[in-house]
Amino acid sequence: MNGTDLLRYARAHRGGPVLAGTAAIALLSAFFGGTHIALPSIGSGGLTTGVPFRNELPLLSAVFLTATLDGAMSAHDEIGAATMHRVRLTYCTALTLMVCAFSYGTEALALGPGAGAVFVRSVLIWLGLALLSTKLLGQQLGWAIPLASALLLIWYPQTWWDWTANPPTGYFSWMFAAVVLAAGIATTAITPWRSRTLSARRVRGPG
Repeated sequence: MNGTDLLRYARAHRGGPVLAGTAAIALLSAFFGGTHIALPSIGSGGLTTGVPFRNELPLLSAVFLTATLDGAMSAHDEIGAATMHRVRLTYCTALTLMVCAFSYGTEALALGPGAGAVFVRSVLIWLGLALLSTKLLGQQLGWAIPLASALLLIWYPQTWWDWTANPPTGYFSWMFAAVVLAAGIATTAITPWRSRTLSARRVRGPG
């Protein structure tokens, strides 16, 4: 696939809008991320809890990234053979790296490298959850599982698992990011083409 083909592929898979949207989110976090969102506290007698705006913005970037799996060629991609899936994996990986690099840069300039690393870690975790949500609930509900996890983080925060607040060196949060992202990629890879191939191999047997 040459450069022209890759541009066509990106255009058919919403590459431009995804990059524009995630760039806007990163800039929004850099300039206004310190603003606290007032949310009602559970069981607090009407009191509110303040959540830093930037803690939840990576969720939007992750959901935007899953939009590359939808679009005019989504049905064709699902039934494509191995070469098509390698192209899609390469494209999605490159797009994710671009989003993470830009997000890290803006956060690092605004608050320092540590904040950039935390932002990227949150993007990766929510991307894994969004991929799972897309596979389990459908493309239009890629936001459902990430949003549910965000609500848990807001109203039931635990210092050992809150990846939006843990320091950039938090070992558990990075391990969780690796596991969740791997699970999301693995479920996305289970396409009708691969399912039919595995079923045929089981029918034929080891011989």
